[in-house]
Amino acid sequence: MITIVITRTIRLQTNPLETESHVYIVNITREVQELVAGTYISNGIVTLFVPGSTAAIATIEYESGLLSDFQKMWERNVPKDAIYEHEFQWNENNGYSHLRATLLGPSLVIPLAEKRLTLGTYQQIVVVDFDNRPRTRQIILQVMGE
Repeated sequence: MITIVITRTIRLQTNPLETESHVYIVNITREVQELVAGTYISNGIVTLFVPGSTAAIATIEYESGLLSDFQKMWERNVPKDAIYEHEFQWNENNGYSHLRATLLGPSLVIPLAEKRLTLGTYQQIVVVDFDNRPRTRQIILQVMGE
């Protein structure tokens, strides 16, 4: 058996200024599934990675109530108005963004079976931008398998 690796990129514009909490959530499930379906790999794994230290990637049930709860959770646990040492180094007022992204993490691995992501019924893939200004993000997608 020969293992094949295919790499693709998803680009998106985020605008955390649209959210009071600076937790901007983008559902990328459809784009990921389309990119995977466009490869000749049927079974394997899909790895997603978002470069940068103020964004993360995860899965969630993408519905308005849970998204609101998710945003509020970050403000309770890593409040943006707390004092962070990072502010004294860079004066960007986004220390909370770095900590939030670190807790959630920059990557995700999903098994691929029969050219389909093996997500649960309500499970969606999201990129979460925690920064305090609009950003252009790229998500690196690698499909590895047979």
